Amino acid sequence: MKLYHSPASPFVRKVVVLLHELERFDAVELATVTTTALASDAALMAANPLARLPALERPDGVTLYDSRVITAYLDDLYEGGMYPTGPRRWETLTLEATGDGIMDSAVSMIYEVRLRDAAQVSDAWIEAQWAKVERGLDALNTRWMSHLSGPVGAGHISVACALGYLDFRHESRNWRQGREALAAWYDSFAARPSMMSTAP
Repeated sequence: MKLYHSPASPFVRKVVVLLHELERFDAVELATVTTTALASDAALMAANPLARLPALERPDGVTLYDSRVITAYLDDLYEGGMYPTGPRRWETLTLEATGDGIMDSAVSMIYEVRLRDAAQVSDAWIEAQWAKVERGLDALNTRWMSHLSGPVGAGHISVACALGYLDFRHESRNWRQGREALAAWYDSFAARPSMMSTAP
């Protein structure tokens, strides 16, 4: 299998962290591409009509895209148990969606600055995206700490990759302030080999 990859993408990192956690990293070839919303990589477009990362090319089926689809597929393929059955499954999926949503808003902030002419950059848009990030962080710090303290699942990986991206691209925003429980959890999770080996 081939994973279209960029080391700076938190969505790609999520897939690679999961592979490490499943001890299946060697089963996937990383195909690093340079792509933006305004200049899509040709090979990526051929694999994924949306030209978004990540995309997982399989030898025996259609190419999969969207990190949640890919992580669910890999977990099913390797029987990893990162998506539990029963009521806890819905909590895991919602926690994963929270992490992914934080990533999405944080990446949008970067695109707004990097892909627009300076005169067209909307500070209001950037701050609206950061407000979404902060609401997500507050929810994690209050409602989700008991879940994050439980067995590692796909939701944990998504949240950890989201927080790592905030450190990577938005360090000056100091997301840890006032969120000591979440910050302590992240510091512990970030020490896992899967996270250390995939840091951008």
